[in-house]
Amino acid sequence: MTEIENLYSFIGGRFVSPSNEIQAKLYNIRAFVFDWDGVFNDGQKNAHGSSNFSEVDSMGTNLLRFSHFLKQGGLPITAIISGEKNETAFFFSERECFHYSFFKVPHKKAALDFICEKENISPDQVAYFFDDVLDLPIAELCGIRILINQKANPLFTHYCIKNKLVDYLTANCGGHFAVRESTELLCGLNDNFNEVIEDRVKNSAHYQTYIQARRQIKPEFFTLKDGAILPVKMA
Repeated sequence: MTEIENLYSFIGGRFVSPSNEIQAKLYNIRAFVFDWDGVFNDGQKNAHGSSNFSEVDSMGTNLLRFSHFLKQGGLPITAIISGEKNETAFFFSERECFHYSFFKVPHKKAALDFICEKENISPDQVAYFFDDVLDLPIAELCGIRILINQKANPLFTHYCIKNKLVDYLTANCGGHFAVRESTELLCGLNDNFNEVIEDRVKNSAHYQTYIQARRQIKPEFFTLKDGAILPVKMA
C-alpha cells in the first residue's frame, strides 16, 4: 500500500480501484461534479426544502480546485446536479463560484450531457461525487466515481462495487465531511497537497492568480423541463 492508501484505509475508506489507477485517471479530469443531498449533507430537509453544507466541505472543494489549477494550469469546471430545488445549493454555487447549478433534474445524465457538450469534454474527463440510485447513470460513464458512504445502504454500496460504479468509497457519511475527505484524497493523488496548503496559508501569488480567476466565474442555473435542459434566471 502507498502512504495515501494507508492513511485512508486506516480511517475506513475503501479503494475499490487502486490509488495508482485513480491517480492516472485524475490527470485526464477537467470537471468536478457533485450531487447535493446526501453528499454535502445527510439529506435531511428544513421547512423550506433546503439542506445545509459545512465550511469544512466547502474548503475541500476550494483546495481541490486550487490543486487542479496548480497541476493543470487552469480552472476545472465545477457543477452541482440535484434532483430537487435547494436554495442553499444556489447560495453555495454563487459563493463558491461554481460554473453550473442544476436543479429539479431527476434524470441526471441529461445534465452531464449538457456539461460535456457545452465544455467540449467527454464523460471520462469528469469526476463525480454521489451517493444514491439516481446518480448511477452518471457513475456508469464518468472517469472517477467517488461514492459517499451511507451506513444504511450496504446492499446499494455492494451493488455499486460489484458493478464497477465506484472508484473510492468514503469512510465518512454525507453531512460528516465526506466531501472534505474525498477532495483531500484527490489533492494528495495530484502530488501537490503540501504545496496547496502552503500556498493557501501564505496567500501566495499562485493562490492570488487562482482566486482572481475563480471570482470571474458567474454560475449558470438550469433545470429539466419537457426533457430539455433549460436556463433559469435567479432573482
